[in-house]
Amino acid sequence: MKRILDCSSSDFEKMSKKDILEAIEASEGRVLVSEMIGILQPILVNISNAELSTAFGSDILLLNMFDLDDPVFHGIPSVPKDDIPKEIKKLTGRLLGVNLEPVDESAETIGEILSIPDGRKASVKNAEKAIDMGFNMIVLTGNPGTGVSNKEITSSLKAISSKFKDKIILTAGKMHAAGSLKESGENIITKDDIKEFVSSGADIILLPAPGTVPGITLEYVKKLVTYSHSLGALTMTSIGTSQEGSDEDTIKRIALMCKMAGTDLHHIGDAGYPGMAIPENIMVYSIVIRGKRHTYTRMARSINR
Repeated sequence: MKRILDCSSSDFEKMSKKDILEAIEASEGRVLVSEMIGILQPILVNISNAELSTAFGSDILLLNMFDLDDPVFHGIPSVPKDDIPKEIKKLTGRLLGVNLEPVDESAETIGEILSIPDGRKASVKNAEKAIDMGFNMIVLTGNPGTGVSNKEITSSLKAISSKFKDKIILTAGKMHAAGSLKESGENIITKDDIKEFVSSGADIILLPAPGTVPGITLEYVKKLVTYSHSLGALTMTSIGTSQEGSDEDTIKRIALMCKMAGTDLHHIGDAGYPGMAIPENIMVYSIVIRGKRHTYTRMARSINR
């Protein structure tokens, strides 16, 4: 199996879930995931943020706030709504993931808690829709103020994994507290949570990147990455605190700490400009974790290969 680093669009089209996970692992911490919001107007107006993110070196595109019941993604040609994910994959030649949110109605919360549409919630029904629409990965996590809890992530994982474990990559974890009162700082995710997630079907554990959440240090994340690997799961460190809009030096420091922590995938969030990271920060992050050769190769490789 080729490394993600060496894959072309035609390779991605043929890859099974197992193939993708092996290609990620073989890339040795050099896979970049860019998150974006399609309900906002794209930075370049008539070119989608998915295409822009791809142009700056992303390997995997992750759609946030994507309502599976009422799909919208501005900047791509008009297609039937349920065909939007496949059209994004056609235009970008990239693997595609979607965030689903395991909202915990009983969780103790802090700050304003937002109501989200059913099409964004983590459910077996929505997981089946995501698979039918062509997504390669589901990420069970929470946006700010949604009241997502690790307990509900575990519950959603069990339900979705029991039906679709072999059909789609399942990623689980939190980038920030997401409105939870008790799950903040070092309690956002613990070894006990990771053990629960893996036993419930998670293929990849999502962790806050060092320096993005108060109390989340390089040493702390490294321990969680090592523990996740010991259980047979991959990891994805995430910038979900709007630092995707920071200066390039900050991005470089975060990227290098994530690499030192031993993570397999590097996630950069959607709040640099409204809807995606600052494009230059995507490229800078990529150069830090894999150098200009691999970054420029990913940027330049035609989607027709």
